[in-house]
Amino acid sequence: MEWHVLGSFGGSSPTCRMTSFLINGELALDAGSITQALDLDAQRRIRRIVLTHSHLDHTASIPFLVENTFGEQREALEILVTPQVMHTVKLHLFNNDTWPDFTRIPNDLLPALRLIQVEPRATFAVNGLRLTPIPVRHAVPTHGYLVEDEGGAVLFTSDTGPTHEVWEVANRTAALRAVIVEVSFPNRMQSVADVSLHLTPKTLAEELAKLKRDVPVYLYHLKPAYVEELRRELAATRFPHPVEELRQGDIYRF
Repeated sequence: MEWHVLGSFGGSSPTCRMTSFLINGELALDAGSITQALDLDAQRRIRRIVLTHSHLDHTASIPFLVENTFGEQREALEILVTPQVMHTVKLHLFNNDTWPDFTRIPNDLLPALRLIQVEPRATFAVNGLRLTPIPVRHAVPTHGYLVEDEGGAVLFTSDTGPTHEVWEVANRTAALRAVIVEVSFPNRMQSVADVSLHLTPKTLAEELAKLKRDVPVYLYHLKPAYVEELRRELAATRFPHPVEELRQGDIYRF
């Protein structure tokens, strides 16, 4: 399984692209920065996007991806979402106010964009992979994803505060090859992290104590304003498992 890290941060700056992964060159998991990271030919190869939740740092490039590929493809771009995210995307993104409603353009029968509903905890097959949405604790309805193929599994927590079910899934997944987990704020901003349901190095260490599998742990979602401070704190924190920050732009093979 090949994961291309298009964006690995929890915000935007000239050097920090927002959260987005390209799996096996065709399936996008979140869409914060697809159009900033890929040329037009690579964008046209993406026909499906799985969204973990509705926040802009995970969805911002979708309108521009649709615009960039509109008219170039015979098949609609599919966005796979849980029911709560479906509601938000319809209401706030493709609503003809924020952006044209491409679910009805050029017409209802042949739209440029289709929203496909998936159910929490129900495994579905897409692009030769099996994906399972797992509820996590965040400020809006959010699901991490267990992504599996014949060679193994990767668990992506998405954005979360302290949570439980996703670690239970990790511990019972025999073929688990890696975990990707967020860390957003430095320890001095613990109150902000608690309110917004994100992790600091301190609470990340507590979360990783719930992981009983000996697998690599990769970090994403560092907030651009605190990147260097976070890196210092992460280096100074004793974790139950070795951790490594994802390298934006790199391709990982699991």
